[in-house]
Amino acid sequence: MNLRIETGNFDAFFNAPFTAYGADTLYVSPLKADLKRFLDLDENPLFADGTSDLAYFTAHRGGRVVGRITAHEHGASNALHDQRLGYFGYFDCADDAEVATALLERAQDWCRARGLSRIMGNFNLTAMQQIGVMTDHFDKAPYLDLVYSPAHIARLLGENGFTAEFPMTTHDLELQGAPPPAIGPKQQAILDDPDFTFAPITRSTIPRRMEEARLILNASFAKNPMFVPVSKEEFHFQAKDMKWVMDPRISAVLHHKGAPAACIICVPDLNPLLKRIKSRIGLTAPFHFLKHRFTNKRAVLIFIGVMPHLQGKGVNPVVLRRVIMAMQDAGYDTLGNTWIADENGASLAQKEKAGARKLHRLHLFSKDL
Repeated sequence: MNLRIETGNFDAFFNAPFTAYGADTLYVSPLKADLKRFLDLDENPLFADGTSDLAYFTAHRGGRVVGRITAHEHGASNALHDQRLGYFGYFDCADDAEVATALLERAQDWCRARGLSRIMGNFNLTAMQQIGVMTDHFDKAPYLDLVYSPAHIARLLGENGFTAEFPMTTHDLELQGAPPPAIGPKQQAILDDPDFTFAPITRSTIPRRMEEARLILNASFAKNPMFVPVSKEEFHFQAKDMKWVMDPRISAVLHHKGAPAACIICVPDLNPLLKRIKSRIGLTAPFHFLKHRFTNKRAVLIFIGVMPHLQGKGVNPVVLRRVIMAMQDAGYDTLGNTWIADENGASLAQKEKAGARKLHRLHLFSKDL
């Protein structure tokens, strides 16, 4: 049957992983409404600067959608890092060489037409969202905000001339029965210092705490090679509904002399819920949400950050200890962690010291254009 590539068919784009991977896949889709607004050039502030753009494509054969991909340019990133880099993302397709080649060529052609010299992915859509392609540990279910792709995706990328780089690992940590992280003299001094205080996190203060988290994120990640400062509009667009799903007990924002100093932002793992409702808001979604809220035992760490002038002073272990003890008290069993690059030896050592297990192995895949 003839293969057809369509542009801008959102319903097909959303359905593609379900039809390509089958009912038994561990893949979990973002909520359909969230995915739609992420890809909306008029709604997503990432594309509001006039230098960024995006297109998305779906592959169809015999009346079925069998794959999808996005292609985009992040103008702010290219300007900051002095590069002409394009991105592909949401690359999901059947184990079919023809489908993969057609989608990847369409994304490459789109990037070439914009004068870009290299393409890299998955970026869904920035380094502060989901990135990477899984390359190992395919039998383990992902937590919320973690990429999942079956083994054939990495293989198909390789067959199309893409090279694996920037290796990453995700982790999870058993919480119940494990001792809380130990503290030494530096950490005890922080706990005893009245200049350090934990800011209250309640339903009413979540917007304020999230803005403080954004400031910490931008400062603490400034030297990351792929990082671009996140605007207030972008950050709150991405976290639009977080106040409704956050458990205020399991995040922490630390102040020093009244100013934001460090934070750990965690949320309950919604992937089991999204799996049950097939990432669509239907009539039964409220029932499933309430059931999940009372039965869920998994949480996920979205990001952790410390203001640069306080890094290396023992602040991070103090905040981590508080969050882990709060999760244990709240009855959470496991904590998932988003990607850490191999080049970040300090963070990987911290995970090992805490007893975290390796969950998934990921790489970025790139190709010169």
